[in-house]
Amino acid sequence: MAYIKLSDFIFDCDRCHTPCDGVSKGTYIFKNDVSLSESFEEMLIKRINTAGKYSAAKTQKEGYPDIEIQNPDRSIYSYLEVKVQQRTFMQVKKYLPHSNLEPSETIALNLSDLLRYFTIQQTTGTSTVIVWFLLNRLCIVDKASFKVYFQSCEELERIYHLEKQKRTFKRKSGEGDVVDGVHKGVTVNFHFSLTELKEWKW
Repeated sequence: MAYIKLSDFIFDCDRCHTPCDGVSKGTYIFKNDVSLSESFEEMLIKRINTAGKYSAAKTQKEGYPDIEIQNPDRSIYSYLEVKVQQRTFMQVKKYLPHSNLEPSETIALNLSDLLRYFTIQQTTGTSTVIVWFLLNRLCIVDKASFKVYFQSCEELERIYHLEKQKRTFKRKSGEGDVVDGVHKGVTVNFHFSLTELKEWKW
Protein backbone atom coordinates (compact mmCIF):
# COMPACT_ATOMS: atom_id res chain seq x y z
CA MET A 1 0.00 0.00 0.00
CA ALA A 2 2.18 2.81 -1.29
CA TYR A 3 1.69 6.47 -2.01
CA ILE A 4 0.71 7.30 -5.58
CA LYS A 5 2.78 9.32 -8.02
CA LEU A 6 1.35 12.68 -9.04
CA SER A 7 1.64 11.68 -12.71
CA ASP A 8 -0.91 8.91 -12.09
CA PHE A 9 -3.67 11.48 -11.56
CA ILE A 10 -2.90 14.43 -13.79
CA PHE A 11 -5.17 14.43 -16.83
CA ASP A 12 -5.98 17.09 -19.39
CA CYS A 13 -9.68 17.56 -18.73
CA ASP A 14 -10.06 19.61 -21.93
CA ARG A 15 -9.09 16.55 -23.97
CA CYS A 16 -11.10 14.00 -22.00
CA HIS A 17 -13.68 11.96 -23.97
CA THR A 18 -15.96 11.67 -20.93
CA PRO A 19 -15.55 15.04 -19.17
CA CYS A 20 -17.19 15.81 -15.84
CA ASP A 21 -19.66 18.68 -16.24
CA GLY A 22 -18.01 20.98 -13.69
CA VAL A 23 -21.43 22.21 -12.54
CA SER A 24 -22.56 21.97 -8.95
CA LYS A 25 -25.35 19.41 -8.74
CA GLY A 26 -27.54 21.87 -6.81
CA THR A 27 -29.71 19.15 -5.29
CA TYR A 28 -28.21 17.27 -2.34
CA ILE A 29 -30.33 14.32 -1.21
CA PHE A 30 -28.88 13.58 2.20
CA LYS A 31 -30.58 10.20 2.72
CA ASN A 32 -29.35 8.96 -0.67
CA ASP A 33 -25.76 9.82 0.25
CA VAL A 34 -26.15 7.99 3.56
CA SER A 35 -27.58 4.88 1.88
CA LEU A 36 -24.74 4.75 -0.63
CA SER A 37 -22.11 5.10 2.10
CA GLU A 38 -23.74 2.39 4.20
CA SER A 39 -23.55 -0.13 1.35
CA PHE A 40 -19.79 0.40 1.14
CA GLU A 41 -19.46 0.26 4.93
CA GLU A 42 -21.08 -3.18 4.88
CA MET A 43 -18.72 -4.28 2.11
CA LEU A 44 -15.71 -3.14 4.11
CA ILE A 45 -16.92 -4.77 7.33
CA LYS A 46 -17.42 -8.06 5.51
CA ARG A 47 -13.94 -7.88 3.98
CA ILE A 48 -12.26 -7.27 7.35
CA ASN A 49 -14.23 -10.02 9.09
CA THR A 50 -13.50 -12.49 6.29
CA ALA A 51 -9.76 -11.81 6.61
CA GLY A 52 -9.99 -13.18 10.15
CA LYS A 53 -7.32 -11.24 12.02
CA TYR A 54 -9.64 -8.54 13.38
CA SER A 55 -13.39 -8.18 13.81
CA ALA A 56 -15.31 -5.18 12.48
CA ALA A 57 -18.78 -3.79 13.14
CA LYS A 58 -20.74 -0.56 12.89
CA THR A 59 -19.71 1.90 15.58
CA GLN A 60 -22.35 2.40 18.25
CA LYS A 61 -20.88 5.59 19.69
CA GLU A 62 -22.61 8.71 18.40
CA GLY A 63 -20.35 11.04 16.42
CA TYR A 64 -17.61 8.44 16.04
CA PRO A 65 -16.34 7.08 12.71
CA ASP A 66 -18.49 4.49 10.92
CA ILE A 67 -16.63 1.28 11.75
CA GLU A 68 -15.00 -0.05 14.91
CA ILE A 69 -12.26 -2.66 14.49
CA GLN A 70 -11.45 -4.90 17.47
CA ASN A 71 -8.50 -7.08 18.39
CA PRO A 72 -9.16 -10.74 19.32
CA ASP A 73 -9.30 -9.69 23.00
CA ARG A 74 -12.13 -7.22 22.14
CA SER A 75 -9.97 -4.14 22.72
CA ILE A 76 -10.37 -1.47 20.06
CA TYR A 77 -7.70 -1.59 17.38
CA SER A 78 -8.88 1.22 15.09
CA TYR A 79 -11.77 3.32 13.82
CA LEU A 80 -12.57 3.65 10.12
CA GLU A 81 -14.63 6.41 8.55
CA VAL A 82 -16.03 5.59 5.10
CA LYS A 83 -16.53 8.22 2.40
CA VAL A 84 -17.89 7.63 -1.10
CA GLN A 85 -17.16 10.18 -3.81
CA GLN A 86 -18.69 10.15 -7.26
CA ARG A 87 -17.76 13.65 -8.40
CA THR A 88 -14.62 15.71 -8.43
CA PHE A 89 -14.17 19.45 -7.88
CA MET A 90 -13.81 20.44 -11.52
CA GLN A 91 -13.35 24.14 -10.71
CA VAL A 92 -10.79 23.67 -7.97
CA LYS A 93 -8.22 25.79 -9.82
CA LYS A 94 -10.73 28.62 -10.17
CA TYR A 95 -12.00 28.68 -6.58
CA LEU A 96 -8.84 27.46 -4.82
CA PRO A 97 -6.11 28.86 -7.08
CA HIS A 98 -3.37 28.46 -4.46
CA SER A 99 -4.17 24.85 -3.65
CA ASN A 100 -1.95 23.49 -6.45
CA LEU A 101 -4.59 20.80 -7.01
CA GLU A 102 -5.78 19.42 -10.34
CA PRO A 103 -9.41 18.26 -10.66
CA SER A 104 -8.46 14.66 -11.35
CA GLU A 105 -6.48 14.32 -8.11
CA THR A 106 -8.85 16.21 -5.82
CA ILE A 107 -11.05 14.66 -3.14
CA ALA A 108 -13.08 16.41 -0.47
CA LEU A 109 -14.13 15.88 3.11
CA ASN A 110 -16.61 17.74 5.29
CA LEU A 111 -14.45 20.04 7.41
CA SER A 112 -16.48 19.65 10.60
CA ASP A 113 -16.25 15.85 10.32
CA LEU A 114 -12.54 16.02 9.65
CA LEU A 115 -11.88 18.12 12.76
CA ARG A 116 -14.04 15.80 14.85
CA TYR A 117 -12.04 12.76 13.76
CA PHE A 118 -8.83 14.56 14.66
CA THR A 119 -10.20 15.16 18.14
CA ILE A 120 -11.35 11.56 18.55
CA GLN A 121 -7.90 10.22 17.70
CA GLN A 122 -6.23 12.70 20.06
CA THR A 123 -8.55 12.05 23.00
CA THR A 124 -8.85 8.26 22.68
CA GLY A 125 -5.35 7.52 21.45
CA THR A 126 -6.95 5.08 19.00
CA SER A 127 -5.81 4.98 15.39
CA THR A 128 -8.46 6.60 13.20
CA VAL A 129 -8.38 6.12 9.44
CA ILE A 130 -10.47 7.65 6.67
CA VAL A 131 -11.28 5.45 3.69
CA TRP A 132 -12.49 6.88 0.38
CA PHE A 133 -14.31 4.78 -2.23
CA LEU A 134 -13.88 6.60 -5.53
CA LEU A 135 -16.59 6.05 -8.16
CA ASN A 136 -17.41 7.40 -11.63
CA ARG A 137 -14.18 9.35 -12.13
CA LEU A 138 -13.50 7.71 -15.45
CA CYS A 139 -10.00 9.12 -15.84
CA ILE A 140 -9.05 6.99 -12.82
CA VAL A 141 -11.53 4.11 -12.47
CA ASP A 142 -13.42 1.91 -14.89
CA LYS A 143 -17.10 2.71 -15.30
CA ALA A 144 -18.25 -0.49 -13.58
CA SER A 145 -15.63 -0.42 -10.84
CA PHE A 146 -14.18 1.67 -8.02
CA LYS A 147 -10.87 2.36 -6.29
CA VAL A 148 -10.19 2.64 -2.59
CA TYR A 149 -7.80 5.06 -0.88
CA PHE A 150 -7.06 5.65 2.79
CA GLN A 151 -4.98 7.68 5.19
CA SER A 152 -4.53 8.03 8.94
CA CYS A 153 -5.96 11.07 10.69
CA GLU A 154 -2.50 11.77 12.04
CA GLU A 155 -1.19 12.35 8.52
CA LEU A 156 -4.33 14.14 7.35
CA GLU A 157 -4.08 16.53 10.29
CA ARG A 158 -0.50 17.34 9.38
CA ILE A 159 -1.61 18.20 5.83
CA TYR A 160 -4.58 20.18 7.10
CA HIS A 161 -2.43 22.48 9.24
CA LEU A 162 -0.08 23.09 6.33
CA GLU A 163 -2.78 23.75 3.73
CA LYS A 164 -5.98 24.81 5.50
CA GLN A 165 -6.07 28.37 4.14
CA LYS A 166 -5.49 27.16 0.58
CA ARG A 167 -7.81 24.17 0.42
CA THR A 168 -10.96 25.09 2.33
CA PHE A 169 -14.06 25.94 0.28
CA LYS A 170 -17.67 26.74 1.22
CA ARG A 171 -20.35 26.00 -1.35
CA LYS A 172 -23.83 27.48 -1.48
CA SER A 173 -26.64 25.61 0.23
CA GLY A 174 -28.86 23.70 -2.16
CA GLU A 175 -32.06 21.73 -2.35
CA GLY A 176 -31.98 18.73 -0.02
CA ASP A 177 -29.49 20.20 2.46
CA VAL A 178 -32.22 20.71 5.08
CA VAL A 179 -33.82 17.54 6.49
CA ASP A 180 -36.73 17.93 8.96
CA GLY A 181 -35.70 21.50 9.67
CA VAL A 182 -32.05 20.61 10.31
CA HIS A 183 -29.29 21.61 7.89
CA LYS A 184 -27.44 18.33 7.33
CA GLY A 185 -25.81 18.98 3.98
CA VAL A 186 -22.08 19.47 3.69
CA THR A 187 -21.21 23.05 2.75
CA VAL A 188 -17.63 23.54 3.97
CA ASN A 189 -15.10 21.07 2.59
CA PHE A 190 -11.39 20.59 2.94
CA HIS A 191 -9.60 19.11 -0.05
CA PHE A 192 -6.82 16.54 -0.31
CA SER A 193 -4.84 15.16 -3.19
CA LEU A 194 -5.01 11.48 -3.99
CA THR A 195 -1.22 11.58 -3.97
CA GLU A 196 -1.38 12.22 -0.21
CA LEU A 197 -3.24 8.96 0.35
CA LYS A 198 -2.46 5.28 0.01
CA GLU A 199 -4.28 2.93 -2.33
CA TRP A 200 -6.03 -0.07 -0.86
CA LYS A 201 -5.79 -2.82 -3.47
CA TRP A 202 -9.32 -4.19 -3.40
